[in-house]
This record gives sequence, C-alpha cells and structure tokens, in this order.
Amino acid sequence: MSLRSTLLVAGLVLAALNMRPAIAGISPLLDQIMTDVGLSPAGGGAITTVMVVCLGLFGPVAPLLARRIGLDRTLLVALLILAAGVVVRSLDGAPALYTGAAIAGTAIAILNVIMPGVVKQHFPAKAGLLTSIYVSALVGGAAAASALMIPLESLTGYGWRGVSALVAVPAVAAALIWLPQAFGRQAAPANGPRPFMALMRSPLTWKLTAFMGIQSLTFYVMLAWLPTIFQEAGIPAEQAGFLLAVSNLSQVAATLAVPVHAERRRSQAGHVAAAALLTVAGYVGVLLAPTTVPWVWMIVLGVGQGASLALALLIITLRAPDPASVTALSAVAQSVGYVLAALGPLLIGILREVSGGWTLPLLAGIAACMIQLVVGVRAGRPLLS
Repeated sequence: MSLRSTLLVAGLVLAALNMRPAIAGISPLLDQIMTDVGLSPAGGGAITTVMVVCLGLFGPVAPLLARRIGLDRTLLVALLILAAGVVVRSLDGAPALYTGAAIAGTAIAILNVIMPGVVKQHFPAKAGLLTSIYVSALVGGAAAASALMIPLESLTGYGWRGVSALVAVPAVAAALIWLPQAFGRQAAPANGPRPFMALMRSPLTWKLTAFMGIQSLTFYVMLAWLPTIFQEAGIPAEQAGFLLAVSNLSQVAATLAVPVHAERRRSQAGHVAAAALLTVAGYVGVLLAPTTVPWVWMIVLGVGQGASLALALLIITLRAPDPASVTALSAVAQSVGYVLAALGPLLIGILREVSGGWTLPLLAGIAACMIQLVVGVRAGRPLLS
C-alpha cells in the first residue's frame, strides 16, 4: 500500500471513530441527564430518538453536498458539524440538549451515507476489506465512548455536561487530519438525479431499506437502554457502562471478520440469518438472566449486531455499480431506515413506563429481531431487480 493510500485509510478510520460516540456516550450518563434536566424515561429515550430521527431525515443532504463539493469535502464538513453539535448539547437546559442532539445527528447522518461511497470511490476492488476496517472503527468508537464516560467523569470532575462535550475533541482532530484529502485533488462530483430515480423503482432498494431500518432499530434500543436495564437489575452504573462496552467491542470482532468473508459469496443471506439469530439470543439472555454471566450475553449480542450492521453496509456497497450510485442507495436505505429505527428507543421507553418493568419492552425487541431475520435474508439474496 502506498503512502497516499495509508494516509487515506488512516483518515477514513479516524472519521469512522467519530460516527458513534456522540450517541453511545449518552447512554451511560442517561440517569444523570434525566435527573439533572428533569426528564421522564420517555424523555430520556427521546435524546437518542432525536439523533436517530436526524440520521433518517438528513441523510439525503449527503448526496446533494457530494454532488456540489465532492465526497471528501462533504466528510470534512460533517466532522465540523458534529463537533459543534456535541458542544451545543452540553449547554444548560432541555432545548440546548435536544438541539445539540439534532445537530450532531445531522452530521452523523451525512457521515453514515457517504462512507460507503468513499470506500467505493477510493477502494473499489477492496470493498469488503475497507468496509471491515471502517465499520470496526465505527463500533470501536462506540465501545470507547460507552466504557469511558463514567470513568472520565470521575477523573475530571466535569459532570455529564463537560464529559459529553469532550466528544468534540476527536471530531476536530479527525477534521484536521482529513484536511489534506479534502483540499487535494477531488474526483468529479456526479451530476443529475439518475441514481435516485432508478433506485426508487428497484425492489432491492426497499429490501435493503427494511433491513437497514430494523437492524438499526434493534441496535439503538440496546444502545439507549442497556445500562439502565442493568442498573435496574442491580448492577452498578460503572459496571453497566463496561458491559455495554463489551457488547460494542464484540461488534468490532464481527465487523472485522464478517464483511471480508461475506464479500466472497454471491449471496449474503446465510450471514444475515446467523447475525440476526445471535442478536435474538443476546436479547433473550438480557431478558431472562440480566445479572447471570451478563458479559456472555453482551458478547453474543455484540457479534450479532456488529455483523448485521457490517452486512447492511457491505450489501449497499456491493449492489451499486459506482460511487454516486452507492451514495444514492446509501441515502435511501439509511434515511428511511433510520426514521424507522428512531421509533425504537422511544417506544421502549414508553413500554417501560406503561408496564413498570423490562419484560414487555424486551419481548417487543425480540419480535423486532425476528422481523430483522426475515427482511435481512431477503435483502441478502443477490437479486438485482
């Protein structure tokens, strides 16, 4: 690999590391945030919901920006917006909390959509390998955020506001490292609405959209509520945060291995089914025995969820023929999919309020995982029409 390619991969990894801490870092702090701001469980879940809604609503901004300024410069803009959003979110009051969450969610939406296109543009012959690398960095960033928020709070004495604002630091660092790529020679931006119009008529688009949406829903439910579930089962807050980190670290192992293996197969349906069943098993473990070997449930859940996300992104990259089409397909699948996913944390919070426990919410999550299995298998088949 040349020096230019090495630097490009390094920049891609650093950008990907920033794609989840703004979301994952809220979960271990959620009890403190709800107490400080005066939020109900549904209001607490709405913080994640606002961000995930923005992942859906503002995903279409990414192809528009990419056509005007190119994929690489779009990535730089998204990193800077992300840094601004997490700072605003840490300011006093509920309006700033939700506004900052929306700004950060918008930035992550843009990053989500363009990353498969960036891979297709710079590494078309190594889509599986580069998908493994950047998705592993993505979930690694989530693992670091969920593991470190409580210890950083204790170490710095900043409180939840100061600690959550620290997420802006790596985003700014990644933007600085990406500057040479963003202001170097750019590929010509794609013109015209052709990719969107063609994709909207394709059944494959909607199969991928359903798969992306349901697997994201089952992921964000656990990302938002796992520490709270464990704490209410009697596990200390710091340990609950580390258990979420175990899940996220397990996702790293899955995202490193699965795309490289799945890329070699004409159909990814078998991989998708195995990932969905592992996710179901993780949910069942948390439901039936949350304090009995919880780290085992987190490993199983993490492998299932990491593989599901990596497969969704890999299938998007494999099925579209060029960077513009990949970005368009990614925008459709992720925009509609994340709007669907946004319902998860909020509905789980409401079910928790109504039922007074976690049995009904987790049963609803298991039902969603079974839907993920069905739609994922259909999306994983190599049907191009």
